[in-house]
Amino acid sequence: MKAYFAAGCFWGIEKKFASIPGVSATAVGYMGGDQPQPSYQQVCSGETGHAETVEVDFDPAQIAYADLLENFWGMHNPTSLNFQGWDIGSQYRSAIFCVDESQQLAAEQSRDAESASGRHGEPLVTEISAAGQFWRAEEYHQQYLAKQSNNSCPN
Repeated sequence: MKAYFAAGCFWGIEKKFASIPGVSATAVGYMGGDQPQPSYQQVCSGETGHAETVEVDFDPAQIAYADLLENFWGMHNPTSLNFQGWDIGSQYRSAIFCVDESQQLAAEQSRDAESASGRHGEPLVTEISAAGQFWRAEEYHQQYLAKQSNNSCPN
């Protein structure tokens, strides 16, 4: 099964999702915009409307979608509108892109619970919407941090 999350720079988020038991594969790309087959440079311009997004392939028998959502909230600051850490722009927004109505409902319930938890001093700004076309990013972005010597990201 697939899930799609945006939470700032996709390199760090991909690495975090890839380490979760039950996640079989991850890929980074772009979702939520209006330009077909966008390049990294186009998305970074902030003019395509896309968010840097991680595609997560998971086995629901090993990990529930609700558990992926719980992990998502802890990976970034969901109160930051259009930025995470040093990355600024709508391409770094917090978003959950849902593949069906059950994911939509679970994401909304999870957001409401996270908002009520008291862990955040400000309102959550995470976008929850239907998944559109996932445009896979250029190959050099895939598992980027695993290819780097410092193997870390500010997210």
